[in-house]
Amino acid sequence: MEIMSAREAADKWGISQRRVAVLCSENRIVDAEMVGNMWVMPSNAKKPIDARSTRYNKSDEKTVKSFLKWAGGKGQLLKEIGKYYPFEDENITKYAEPFVGGGAVLFDILSKYDLKEIYISDINAELINTYRIIRNDIDALARMLSVMQTEFVPMDTESRKAYYMQKRERFNDLKVNGDENINIEKAALMIFLNKTCFNGLYRVNKKGLFNVPMGAYKNPLICDEKNLRAVSEKLQNVKIVCGDYKTSADFIDENTFVYFDPPYRPITDTASFTAYTENLFNDEEQIELAHFVDDMHRKGAKIVISNSDPKNSNTEDDFFDNIYSAHKIKRVEATRMINCNSEARGKIKELLISNF
Repeated sequence: MEIMSAREAADKWGISQRRVAVLCSENRIVDAEMVGNMWVMPSNAKKPIDARSTRYNKSDEKTVKSFLKWAGGKGQLLKEIGKYYPFEDENITKYAEPFVGGGAVLFDILSKYDLKEIYISDINAELINTYRIIRNDIDALARMLSVMQTEFVPMDTESRKAYYMQKRERFNDLKVNGDENINIEKAALMIFLNKTCFNGLYRVNKKGLFNVPMGAYKNPLICDEKNLRAVSEKLQNVKIVCGDYKTSADFIDENTFVYFDPPYRPITDTASFTAYTENLFNDEEQIELAHFVDDMHRKGAKIVISNSDPKNSNTEDDFFDNIYSAHKIKRVEATRMINCNSEARGKIKELLISNF
């Protein structure tokens, strides 16, 4: 009988070697056995039916969630976006999210699937630093956040404001003048400010300085250590890149599912909150992204893009219908919570655009 190794099976079936080992240990591959310190099996062994999409419901599976609040976060649209997950196709073994932000979709996928390769990126250097620190230095980060929580929560409002402003000033100083030796502190400050600022916003001025005022939270959970450690574990094999979406081109291929969540196009002239970084994302850049999506489509990747629906305010605005005319456009209902005008909050339509 001819045999193959776990590595050979992984290459044959398009999954990770670790996944093959798990399947062997669960007795899901007929006649697989441990020889020395490696798994082997018949060369004609069949890949088991993929149960990963239901496995996450078991009590021993670690579910992770975003460690940040994030304007435009996709938590409320996960059910709709999840309908597009193509991982039942055994050829789709990779995931890329080039505008990762708070990572709601990323963490949903990490909780449900064991993929071969995952790539995330963002141009927000402080955000990417935080992802890397959670992955690489979780113990030091958790200690620092625990101290901040212990100090901040018992304070009265005025003392909290003074503490908050001190931390905001320190964060901006590190943002401008920081070096590699204080990345852990910068990550801790990023999380602290996110958990205590108004609406969990990340907004900077034209100088690139974080300028969101303190929010009004009675008992903010600054150090959610259980989730942070679960996130750290899930990020261990994730490629984390600081750069714009174009840097993902070398990673994306016909085996990749890609989710693009760019800064949304404003649906009104005054709804122009795009300042996650000091760089804005205008119509020209939306068009450039659409061309990039077309390039990745030609590579054979499966792609989903989200954006605002301009028809919320102008039924004749066909901007996205035109630039994504080669793809499928679905309008879904969402709730917009962040707007200085309370009448502009509430149910709106958003776009989910796909090439499959």
